[in-house]
Amino acid sequence: MITWITRCVVLIHLTCSYSMNLNQIELLQVLQETQLNLSKAALKMHVVQSAVSRQLQLFEAELGAPLFERNGKKLVGLTSLGQRIMQEVSSINQAKQNIQSIAADFMDAEQGIIHIATTHAQAKYFLPTPIQRFRAKYPKVRIYMQQTSPEHLIDQLHRHKADIAICTEKVQEDAELITKHCYEWHHAAVVPHGHPLCEGEISLQRLTAFPILTYSYGFTGRSNIEIALQKAGLELDVILSAADSDVIKTYVRSGLGVGLITDKAYDPEADADLVVRSLEDFIPSSSAKIAYLKNNFLPSYTQHFIEEMLIAAKEI
Repeated sequence: MITWITRCVVLIHLTCSYSMNLNQIELLQVLQETQLNLSKAALKMHVVQSAVSRQLQLFEAELGAPLFERNGKKLVGLTSLGQRIMQEVSSINQAKQNIQSIAADFMDAEQGIIHIATTHAQAKYFLPTPIQRFRAKYPKVRIYMQQTSPEHLIDQLHRHKADIAICTEKVQEDAELITKHCYEWHHAAVVPHGHPLCEGEISLQRLTAFPILTYSYGFTGRSNIEIALQKAGLELDVILSAADSDVIKTYVRSGLGVGLITDKAYDPEADADLVVRSLEDFIPSSSAKIAYLKNNFLPSYTQHFIEEMLIAAKEI
């Protein structure tokens, strides 16, 4: 934490030496968030567009070099100097948010908000237990959940729209994230009663004889299905892809094909009309992970929520 605060102080000192102010620093951050759209930035900062343009002109005049590539009055990109300065702007913004979070946590560690970015499968089949336990201990903490694709989960973290993310795909590829292993899961095939796959040994070879319904690319371990098929030299006839396990099961019930879903999405009571067959011997296991930004301060209640998730994961 001392490192974040020290960095912030140094950067603000440098800012002051150029007669800059924090509003100009904030403007750069807002421009980045709005894809360099001047009108959207002005609207977000509650000022007129001419004021935004004027602040940028003053900023660049003080620095002695342009920060943005322009096409007329339109900003179309960052100069090399602009790219470097944007990195520092992000550091200042991160430090500002951390300082606010530290102060709020110090004043009252029993209330606040947790923003969770996750997929449908995690929201429905994993999170209810840890959320119930957490709410019993922290009744004043509100929880906001955003369900989206794995790529967007990571984007939500970087845009500070989410504090933590829970998913299977993509998170391990981002060096700016801390990831914690949550639990392992396997794929399973679900079919209606009376389907040929209800009986006998199941294999990838047998699956190729039927239309397949499974997850969209980038969702819930779809990559592990592809890995298994490549190794076996096989190709499935995937006729429907979806992000939602319940959608897949709905179309399995209609007789459209065989569903390949996470085994955690099969409910023995709610899905009693379907037969589940494990595919753990043929498709590599997948790992659900918890992720958050390395430089993002997590209040004590958020840290406790992560602990509740890890405890719930051990019970699966």
